[in-house]
Amino acid sequence: MGNEFLDRVEDNAAVRTWAEITQREKGDSLAEGYISELWDFTRVSVTQNNLQELKEIWEQWNDEVRQLFYSNYGDLPYLLDMKVDKCLFRALAQFWNPAYSCFTFGRVDLVPTIEKYTALLRCSKIQVDKVYSKAVNAPTFLRRLVSITGMSGQWVTARMKQKRDNKCIHWKNLKDLILTHPDTKKKVDIFALSIYGLVVFPRALGHVDEAVTDLFDRLDKRVTPVSAILAETFRSLNACRRAGEGRFIGCAQLLLAWLKQFVPATQELAECEFSYRGDGYKRRVREMVSAWNQTRRVKGLAVGPMTTPEYSEWWAKRINDNISGLGSENSQPIEEYLRVVPTELEIIKQDFERKNAELEKKIEQIEEEKVNLRLDTDVQKLEADKLRKGKNKAEEELDSLKTDYKKLRLSIRTAGLGKTSEQWREEIREEKNKSDRWERKFQEMQARNEALERSLSESQKGKGELKDRVVELEGSLCQHRSRNSVIELKASLSKIEEMNGKIEELEAALRSCEVRIEHLEAKEGRQNEQLYSFQDQVRNRDHVMGEAVIQIREVADYLQALAVQADTLSLKYELESDRGQELASLLKKIKILSIRAKPYL
Repeated sequence: MGNEFLDRVEDNAAVRTWAEITQREKGDSLAEGYISELWDFTRVSVTQNNLQELKEIWEQWNDEVRQLFYSNYGDLPYLLDMKVDKCLFRALAQFWNPAYSCFTFGRVDLVPTIEKYTALLRCSKIQVDKVYSKAVNAPTFLRRLVSITGMSGQWVTARMKQKRDNKCIHWKNLKDLILTHPDTKKKVDIFALSIYGLVVFPRALGHVDEAVTDLFDRLDKRVTPVSAILAETFRSLNACRRAGEGRFIGCAQLLLAWLKQFVPATQELAECEFSYRGDGYKRRVREMVSAWNQTRRVKGLAVGPMTTPEYSEWWAKRINDNISGLGSENSQPIEEYLRVVPTELEIIKQDFERKNAELEKKIEQIEEEKVNLRLDTDVQKLEADKLRKGKNKAEEELDSLKTDYKKLRLSIRTAGLGKTSEQWREEIREEKNKSDRWERKFQEMQARNEALERSLSESQKGKGELKDRVVELEGSLCQHRSRNSVIELKASLSKIEEMNGKIEELEAALRSCEVRIEHLEAKEGRQNEQLYSFQDQVRNRDHVMGEAVIQIREVADYLQALAVQADTLSLKYELESDRGQELASLLKKIKILSIRAKPYL
């Protein structure tokens, strides 16, 4: 251990030499003739998250879970019990030197270091040399939360929020996970993430920021968070100091814990005063003596001074952006520099002056509004005159509305025929059914006509066959006359007579069929004429109904317009006189008619 420490001392000496050489070569960070632009007083807000719920969760855990947390994340839970002294922090912020990133108290510079913060956090898993830097192809906020919490992507997506330019997740969602998650390791991880988001990097109050999850996701690779904590502390102090106001979003608990090692332990000593008289004074003396006898001493290795004469010479000549440098003839004690921190009375006075200025601005705004209100009253008077003139015009329009109303009633009676749209549809449906029945009858007659034509053609074909048979028989008869005997001739004649009888019967049947066909054709013609007349009637009825529907819609539209005019007139004018009551009743009738006319639109 001793050799390792000596190695570190040699390394520190090398670093010191490098820093001095660089300082001499590069010069100061502020050029000569620089005029400080810092504000006399910086109003720093140290608004913190409410950590009571985190404390309650920590107190519920047993020693095994706590030991798991200590081994993975160090002494972070101790930050929950530290109270931030806002007055002390505001006073401390006045001495921050943004040019050199340190606190300057007269001739003393103080700055928190990586070694100090590492000792305060006391996390054994981190490696001091592994500094955090954001990766180029880093996982998304969604993937990091899924990995840390062990929940699904849908669960995380439903609870993600957008705060300004960054994504975040509400602390209540993480709290529910800590209380209900079955995996103890995940509980510890989510609890540590909450401390980093609510205490170490309180960027969005009540939420854990996306940048915090990126740093937390790298802790498994033994990356040290101390450099990021210090960088955020310096950045926030620089921004507040240069702007003269702002909210500190670094870890105020760690900064005050580091500062307390340089402050003498004089707090609450006033409560220890007592008199060497009275009851129980000896007991108080024994308690105080016993407390002072329990002083602890820490062994340490003496190291030579870390500053060189060259450094002291540079420090005396450097340009201090925090407190302007003075010559020896104008030297002032440190108390004069400390006067930059205002007292409570001065702070109250400054707040009063600020509120007074705000009230003066509000008074000016109220006076402007008063002038605007006067202008508005003049405009309202002009509008009232216009309304009086419009009232006379409205009375004239009342007469025209009455005439229009009578015309509407007459047009509704003539066009609408007192029927609704459902009744018109029913009548059209009946007419269509009638036309369908006539079409079916016409088709049946056509089918019967076709059947008769087929039977007629078959009869004509049979007649032709019989004629051919007669010709054959006549030829055979001639042959038999020359060859056969008289008996055969008689038999042939009887057959011919029979065939002639059949032919006559067929001809009679054919004539009756022709008569029936002519009768059917005449009947079909009459039915066609009747069908055409019915179709013409349906077309005429459809045309009439279409015109009626158009007229009804026009009337309904006109009624809607009249209803709108009626509403405007009823809102514009008072209707207390007889004339006004008559107008009101007419407007009411128009509104009723407009309501009845809505189904026709």
